[in-house]
Amino acid sequence: MSAEQIALYGAAATGLLVFLSVMVLALTWLERKALARIQMRMGPMRVGFHGALQPIADALKLVTKEDILPSWADRRVYWLAPIAVFVPALLLWVTIPVTRDLVLRNLELGLFYIVAVSVLSVMGLVMAGWGSANKYAILGGLRAAGQLVSYEIPFIMAILAVAMLAQSLDLRDVVDAQADFAYILIQPLGLFIFLLAGLAELGRTPFDIHHAESEVVGGPFVEYSGAHWAVFFLAEYVNTFTIAALTVLLFLGGWRWPAMPFEGLANSALSVAWFLAKTYAVILVIFWIRGTYPRLRIDQLMAFGWKLLVPLSFLNIVLTGVVMFYEFPLWVLGVASVVVLGGAFYVISKKPGTDIERDTVTVHAASSLRR
Repeated sequence: MSAEQIALYGAAATGLLVFLSVMVLALTWLERKALARIQMRMGPMRVGFHGALQPIADALKLVTKEDILPSWADRRVYWLAPIAVFVPALLLWVTIPVTRDLVLRNLELGLFYIVAVSVLSVMGLVMAGWGSANKYAILGGLRAAGQLVSYEIPFIMAILAVAMLAQSLDLRDVVDAQADFAYILIQPLGLFIFLLAGLAELGRTPFDIHHAESEVVGGPFVEYSGAHWAVFFLAEYVNTFTIAALTVLLFLGGWRWPAMPFEGLANSALSVAWFLAKTYAVILVIFWIRGTYPRLRIDQLMAFGWKLLVPLSFLNIVLTGVVMFYEFPLWVLGVASVVVLGGAFYVISKKPGTDIERDTVTVHAASSLRR
């Protein structure tokens, strides 16, 4: 590789880091405003117009805040953990296209690369818990390992079903295969599995069990402060943006308009704006879920993954394979997915694998005894 190519890739990587940092600043402001709207509050208003500069103020505060290192911590593991969490989040964007040609490096096995790199972040969370030498941090790290390993299965299987439909692991080919219709129309079950498993991989509400403040104080991050805590924070929001972007690419047609009447403008600013508009719409759904649903218990979390999402992901693969092998019309897959998804919602309403009903009976019995 020549010096010019190295300089070019270095500049592109720097531009990617700046782009993601700006997106994170925008996401933090948008989330606070969206949650405030749901909770009938105003949100940040003081720094900048409607608090638009509040994320910058928060970033400066975190960078300049005193960074405390516990005397009993394993220094090397403690310092490396934030890097081990952030680097995979950044590496994912090497092959994620914003438009057909606006990508750092397109890979023919792009989906395989994304699956392989996305599973590395769990190592950083376990390192953070272990290096902190804190019982709550270790408990949070072990919870994170169990949660992420469990939800990787439906996450990967949902991606595999899309790859089967597109007959390619190249993200550009996946988007091109949605020229006539987006895969959300024939894979609503796959979208449901991918989005929920992605939220669990992110550790966002209602799946934020590994750093639940009410139980484990702060999980793997309890001993972190200042810039090092900010790196974990940055990685979480980068991953949130990544999950939303992948949802758009895999199920919502990417940068393509419904009929794509302007094929020659695929790389224009209009296509970038359309892609970002879709991405931020998915992000708003993620924020809405956080502001609406309470945190799951650890038994509910694991039951939801192993008893519901994992079987549904395998069923989704079987349905996709049957439709493709027997060359049925794709609308058959859409109808079957809607039927299975309706059954899944019915099962969720019955709260499988939990003892909520038993707890309710116990509470009523205790109330009767008190009377």
